[in-house]
Amino acid sequence: MNKSEDKKEAKKKSNPVVDVLTGRLLSQDAVIKHLPYLLFMVFLGIVYIANGYLAESSVRKINKLQNQIKELRSEQISIKSELNNTIIESELKEIISEREMGLVESFEPPKKITLEESEMEDIN
Repeated sequence: MNKSEDKKEAKKKSNPVVDVLTGRLLSQDAVIKHLPYLLFMVFLGIVYIANGYLAESSVRKINKLQNQIKELRSEQISIKSELNNTIIESELKEIISEREMGLVESFEPPKKITLEESEMEDIN
C-alpha cells in the first residue's frame, strides 16, 4: 500500500467525536460549503426563541388586564348599588338631615299657576 492511500483511509475512518473536539470538523470543505445554510438555521432558531418570549409576555399582559377588568367591574357594581341606595327617598331624607342643608319636605301638592296674556305683559 501507498502512504497516500493510508492517509485517505485514515481520514475516512476518523472518529466524528474526535473531529469535533479537535476542530477538524469545521475545517472540512463540506461544512464550509454549508455554512450559509447553518447560519440561516441559527438565525431561525434565535427568531423562534424570541417569538416564544414575546408570546409569553403578551399572555402575561392579557392576564393582568383581565384581572384589572374583573376588579373594575366589581368596583363598578358596588358603586352602582351604593348609588341606587342613595336615590331611595328615605336615604335622601337622611342625607339631607345629616348635612343640615335646611331643606324641608313639602306635604302640600304642587299648584299650577295660570296667567292671562295681560298679566304676562305686566311681568315683562
